[in-house]
Amino acid sequence: MRPIEIVIPILLAIYIIWPHPRPFMIGLAPPFTLLLILIHFYFEGYRWQMIPLYALTFIFSALTFFVRDLKPAASILIFILLAVSTALPILLPVPKVEQPSGPNEVGTTIYEFMDTSRKELYSGKDESRRLMAQVWYPARMTSTAKHAPWMSDAEIYAPAISSGLLELPSFFLDHLALSVSPAYLDLPLAETSKLAPLIIFSHGWLGFNTQNTGQAIELASHGFVVIAIQHTYGAVITVFPDRTVATNNPKALPENAADSNYEVVARILVNQWAEDISFVLNQFQDYNADVDSPFFQKLDLERIGVYGHSTGGGAAVQFCGVDARCKAVLGMDPFMRPVSAEVIENGISQPSFFMFSQSWTDLADSRNNKLFNQFYPRIENNAGVISITGTEHFDFSDLPSLSPLASQLGLKGALNGRRVTEIVNTYLLNFFEMTLKNKPSLLFSGLFNDFKEVKVR
Repeated sequence: MRPIEIVIPILLAIYIIWPHPRPFMIGLAPPFTLLLILIHFYFEGYRWQMIPLYALTFIFSALTFFVRDLKPAASILIFILLAVSTALPILLPVPKVEQPSGPNEVGTTIYEFMDTSRKELYSGKDESRRLMAQVWYPARMTSTAKHAPWMSDAEIYAPAISSGLLELPSFFLDHLALSVSPAYLDLPLAETSKLAPLIIFSHGWLGFNTQNTGQAIELASHGFVVIAIQHTYGAVITVFPDRTVATNNPKALPENAADSNYEVVARILVNQWAEDISFVLNQFQDYNADVDSPFFQKLDLERIGVYGHSTGGGAAVQFCGVDARCKAVLGMDPFMRPVSAEVIENGISQPSFFMFSQSWTDLADSRNNKLFNQFYPRIENNAGVISITGTEHFDFSDLPSLSPLASQLGLKGALNGRRVTEIVNTYLLNFFEMTLKNKPSLLFSGLFNDFKEVKVR
């Protein structure tokens, strides 16, 4: 809960439990709380999870003029009602992205791209491939800087995530529009003589490009430029600047994983995503050479890393298997079934590291694990494979921060969320600093073993 949201039930609780007769100032607690709610509307913003507390405040404010004392039994029942009303905003808080550990402020900006060299496969229209991407980068602070939202166009994304990803009522996550990130919108890039390594992130099926914002901000705070691509029609939903909306096309990835045609269809999808990565990288190569671009001569295009989650992990592997510009690749529960047979058979030459959740690791005989086990020995520069005990598939994203009930929603495992973030971010940062900055890593040298939850596969 946010600061004013916390004060509201506290004031109401004081009013309820204060023994009779109440002092005059205590009697004014409900009307004062009503005033506080108006301040809350202005500074923090209304959200539906607070409606029971809004209603109780209004009722108590009215009662102060008509009822002086409440019987003990009534006070107990009302206090229970207050506790239940307070539980709702606690269980569905406004998500918070943790502050990064690096020395740099972080800026972020959003781009739209049109790839006229490719036709869109999944829109049912004769049109070019259209993409969105969000970039996080080390930035220079200004006096007018404003925090960026965690999720742009949340009024459209939130219902899609609720119903499309979580199978919940569409209004369930409306409060995501109130969440802000530690990054600042459209800040200028930091002034430095060092070129920034570039890292590209690819989300999973029914995912979205800001689902790993915390990781992107962490990397950017340490000097990387991070680009997260929105894979149109594979994402849960895509919103373009002209307010055109592209929903997920379920035919792009068969629902039945046992379908004999599954891998043929899935490879078409992931090949498109790998081409998305290539195309967006081309755009930033152009920006790096464009004197009018904020990225002019800011990027080190000899140091490019790629990482992805789930189907995006497969796209990262596929891209690095066919494009030599990739200098390092990291997969989080990489979905290998859509990766081409050639890449699985030939392996990749770039430094590679893979993290698996316990839930995916435990499926030892799955088709995906068998393909990974076939692919893994063919990697020329292997930095290792780990699994994290007590984790689920979405623990590699920001989604567990949606609620303390994330485990019940299938978004996280038993391991504490902060601990998961610490482990994942440490491996992520260490890997790319080691491979793209030639920085020695105690973690990858085996001299750091504080993560008892980590198992080497």
